[in-house]
Parts: sequence; structure tokens; C-alpha cells
Amino acid sequence: MNDTAKLRAIKIVHTLVWAFFVAVIFYVVYCGIADDVNALTWISIILIFLEGIVLLLFRMFCPLTLWARKYSDSDKENFDIYLPLWLAKYNKQIFTTIFILGLILVLIRVLW
Repeated sequence: MNDTAKLRAIKIVHTLVWAFFVAVIFYVVYCGIADDVNALTWISIILIFLEGIVLLLFRMFCPLTLWARKYSDSDKENFDIYLPLWLAKYNKQIFTTIFILGLILVLIRVLW
């Protein structure tokens, strides 16, 4: 497998992992809005916190990004994932904000 094929494979996996976590984040928001807090809600919250720990351990980079760097010297924000440039650039800020709002909604539902 050549470097281009390896990078393409990493980009596909990275995009699928990203889509999974976005779905998990929106599920947390849904649970908060719909007042449907259940075991899967808490599992989702734990998964997002674990993702955050992984990012902290890798200095705010996804391990897949670091792996993809072996096969590309691009400085574009989306060199390692199939996302629009603007979304790749602001991904962490956008989805962290959405998650925090969802978490607040869930906590309000649970505590009140």
C-alpha cells in the first residue's frame, strides 16, 4: 500500500470516528432536550470525556492526525479527515460547546 492509499484509509477511519462522536454529542443534547436521560446518556457522556482525555494526552491532537502526518506534509486543517476546511479548523470549539450545552441540559433534567 503506498502513502497516498494509507493516508486515504486514515482519512476514512478518522471521518467515521469523527461522525460517531458527533452523533454521541448530539445524542446527549437530544437527551437533555427530550428529558430522556438513561444509561446510554451516561455512557455517551463518559465516551466524550474519554475522548477529551485522549486529546489531552496527545496535546490536543487526535492520534489519527499524528499517524496521518507520517504520510503527508500538508499544513491544511483537513489533511487528515474528510471535512470542509472551516469545520476541521473549528471542530473542537464547535463540538465542545455543543457538548457542554447538552451536558448542562442533562444535568438540569437530572437535578431538577
